[in-house]
Amino acid sequence: MPFLAVPLIGSLLALQALFPAVPHQVSLEHWRPKAGDRVVVDTAANEGYLIHTDGLFVRFPVITGQRRGVCYIGRCYNATTPTRAWVIQSQHIKGDRRTFGPSGRFLRLYWDGENTAYGFHEHAAEEIMFARESRFQSMGCIIVRAAMMDILEQTYALNAERGVPVITQYGVEEPVRLAFAEQLLVSGVGQ
Repeated sequence: MPFLAVPLIGSLLALQALFPAVPHQVSLEHWRPKAGDRVVVDTAANEGYLIHTDGLFVRFPVITGQRRGVCYIGRCYNATTPTRAWVIQSQHIKGDRRTFGPSGRFLRLYWDGENTAYGFHEHAAEEIMFARESRFQSMGCIIVRAAMMDILEQTYALNAERGVPVITQYGVEEPVRLAFAEQLLVSGVGQ
């Protein structure tokens, strides 16, 4: 019988990867970043979700693009945060401590292997910005509070070799399922 144990355990582990546990939210204080974490940002509700592969997640408020045309850093464009599948693939320290907060930390989003002007960062006026009724205030980037930026930075450090997958979408009903939808499609589940 021991010869059956190896294939059985392997099959169970494969099923666990394909069908994560029932999503369960934890508080920011109890969150510990892990390898394989993913981020989903609901740009309609301005809520972010940092998600483990086992379905455990932390939800956090975000500020996203203004949903209108703007002129900023020499360019004129629609500041709406795009709906897209990205990857955090680099970290920078920016000199503008108003736009990027006291630390200047910036986690750059890449799309189709190319770096973009978009990313996650803090803001010097984050308390005022998060207190406002509307959180459509950025120039397109995703603004988070300093404590969340600490966690995102730790998450990137654990996943720097492959990057951290990020999905931004206007309206999200099942963030955990959305975070791993590509993995399910690649495996043939959900087609």
